[in-house]
Amino acid sequence: MAEAAGGDTTRLLRSEGGEAENQKISKRPKEPWRGEYVKSIVYAGLDAIVTCFSLISSMSAGHLSSVDVLVLGFANLVADGISMGFGDFVSSGTEKDAAVMERVVTEWEVANQGGPQKTQLIRHYQALGMDLHDATTVVNIFSKYRDILVDEKMTAQKGMLPPDEAEKPWKSGLVTFASFLVFGSAPLLSFIVLTPFTHSDTVKFVGASVLSALALVLLGIAKARIAGQNYAVSAVVTFFNGAIAAAAAYSIGWTLRNVAGLQD
Repeated sequence: MAEAAGGDTTRLLRSEGGEAENQKISKRPKEPWRGEYVKSIVYAGLDAIVTCFSLISSMSAGHLSSVDVLVLGFANLVADGISMGFGDFVSSGTEKDAAVMERVVTEWEVANQGGPQKTQLIRHYQALGMDLHDATTVVNIFSKYRDILVDEKMTAQKGMLPPDEAEKPWKSGLVTFASFLVFGSAPLLSFIVLTPFTHSDTVKFVGASVLSALALVLLGIAKARIAGQNYAVSAVVTFFNGAIAAAAAYSIGWTLRNVAGLQD
């Protein structure tokens, strides 16, 4: 009996050890890239490609010349780039200022209403699944370190990250502006590169379509690489986003000229 019990125990330990080993050798998930300006680059790049190519589509449907496309395209590209860059600068600065003020308020609450604030945090942890004893222990430990308690209350209860002193809103705005210009120039390159070889606006528009599609696919792949997503799915979704917007712009331009009767 003892030997049988010992054998069962050994098999159980081996089984548990095998399960643990299987868990260890499972493939580690992809870790996303923690770039400081990822959001600015991806958002501005996607918006630039879609906006610029949609403008080209609407003008091509209206039979505007290549010169008109280039002039209006680059003017729109620079104006929108400045607007987006400044908007990113203002929004990032406002978000940072709001976090600074919220931290000041939270510091006052912790200093002057310590008991109720700790009770609220305990209830918050209980709502997340902690039992009362563990939640109380965690909050009591945090209470020994004022700055940690303040940051934890901001994050856990108010849903705000503590202000990052190293963050520079002007850099975010500059990155957004640069990303918008770089990616937005892709659809316009066709009208520059093909001008010495052909005078056909149709050929140039087809070239702009190809370059825009390529830029969208590359941006989708870059987004997948940054976020640790599937490359093919991200590229297809990004491409169709731009294709739908461009098709809508082309349809509106064609309709206004040929159906509504708007002529030069």
